[in-house]
Amino acid sequence: MNEEISKNIMHSGTSLVGIVTKDGIVLGGDRRSTAGSIVMSKTSQKVVKVNDYVAVAGTGVASDIDLAQRVFGAELKLKQLKTKSRPTVKEAANLFGMMSYRNIRTPAMIPSIVGTLLAGFDEDGTVSLYTIEPAGGVYKVEDYDANFSSGMPYILGLLERSWKKDLTLKEAVEMAKESLKASTQRDVASGNGIDVFTITKDGIKHVVSEQIVAEFK
Repeated sequence: MNEEISKNIMHSGTSLVGIVTKDGIVLGGDRRSTAGSIVMSKTSQKVVKVNDYVAVAGTGVASDIDLAQRVFGAELKLKQLKTKSRPTVKEAANLFGMMSYRNIRTPAMIPSIVGTLLAGFDEDGTVSLYTIEPAGGVYKVEDYDANFSSGMPYILGLLERSWKKDLTLKEAVEMAKESLKASTQRDVASGNGIDVFTITKDGIKHVVSEQIVAEFK
């Protein structure tokens, strides 16, 4: 199974970024969906608002990501109805991790392989970012991450030298834009546009929606 995961790392055709700041979380992604060397969609939004307090961004097979995110939203709502209390961001991340763990270990000709960045805010106003590996491991992010997206080397390379502990939300939004744009310049599976969201105690906001247009001269 580890061999199966390694075959998909760097081949997921996505650029994702999650950045932790003193004010909140910044979550971003590109818009290109590919099938091998063919661009299937130029408008795929990789960051999805699951509910009022959790947002996720996925890398992997598009159909697997879509199904996982829809099932996750339903399971999260069901958990809230059963317990009569809102799940914490940590509980939400562990729920998604458990789903990923089960999916990849369910006998199938083509296993579901999805890597995820999950960000949200709790009722006490605290915000957090988690990275969930395709095999189901859940890890809290204290600085930044790009999960297993194909743009990961370019994004982490840029953030390695520019991230700082006292980063503001506004600075992180610009940093997310720059890292995603840098990735789309080098990773052929990423591009066409970028979307950036902020997650703070005041809610989830879609703050950047930009199209990257090819220029023919």
